[in-house]
Amino acid sequence: MDVAMDLHELPFAKIVILRDDIAEVMINDGVRMNQEMVEQYHDFLLSHLRAPFSLLINKINSYTYDFHAQEKLATLKEINAMAVVAYNRVTKITTETLASYPRDVKWNLEIFSNRDEALAWLLSEQGKTGSDPTQRAGELKSNSPAEEEIC
Repeated sequence: MDVAMDLHELPFAKIVILRDDIAEVMINDGVRMNQEMVEQYHDFLLSHLRAPFSLLINKINSYTYDFHAQEKLATLKEINAMAVVAYNRVTKITTETLASYPRDVKWNLEIFSNRDEALAWLLSEQGKTGSDPTQRAGELKSNSPAEEEIC
């Protein structure tokens, strides 16, 4: 299956389908995520990705979650793994805090300081689901639109 980089824009985020079971998520700068946004985000993932799927959360922008969004965030059983790219210490700490909240669905989450390492880990995690991580690895886009803004 040939899957090219496929950029989708939600009112509060950009989502790039990197592979039929891996997406990169970039929440827009200054957004305060609420429960409705989380539900729209989850609906998008379920309708555009093949489960089990993994997510590359690219924290290039600064944003927050309200309490209800924090409770509902990433509670889909279809999520296999999440790799978070945190570009500074504060983002890393806030991600660790968010991940530590009690949830019905335990997160398989790792935090990275670089996108390539995060993608490599996601491919490895997807391989554990029965998907062949090398089969389509060459189809992954190595640079996201956001990465170009950082450089």
